[in-house]
Amino acid sequence: MVFDISIAITWMLFLALSPMAFIWLRRAWKIFIKRDYSEVALKGGEAPPDPEKWAPATGIINLVAGAAALITIVGVIFALFPYKTWSSIAGVTLWMKIFADFIISRQARPFELGRKKEKAKAKGKE
Repeated sequence: MVFDISIAITWMLFLALSPMAFIWLRRAWKIFIKRDYSEVALKGGEAPPDPEKWAPATGIINLVAGAAALITIVGVIFALFPYKTWSSIAGVTLWMKIFADFIISRQARPFELGRKKEKAKAKGKE
C-alpha cells in the first residue's frame, strides 16, 4: 500500500467520525434528556426567540446523524462495510447534517421585509 493523498483523506474522514458522533449524540442528549436548548437552531451564535419549538427537530437531526456516524464507525472496525459504502454514508451524513441545521436555523427566524432601521424607528415611536 502506497501512502498518497486519498489514503490521508480517507483516514481523516474515518478519524473525524468519532468526535462528530460524540458531539451530535451529546447534543441530542442535552436537548431530549436535560432539556437544555442553548444549542438549538443557532444563527450567528444566538438561539431563536422560541428554542423549545425547534428543539425536537434539532434533537432528531442530531440523534440520527450521531447514530449514522456510530454505525459507520462500528461497520468499519468490524469490516462490515466496504470502503465505498462507509465513505458514502459518512459523507452524506455530514452534508445532510450541515444542510438540515442550516435550514432549521433559518426557519426558526421569520424573514422580515423592509429595512431594519425603519422598523427600529417604528418600534421606538409606538
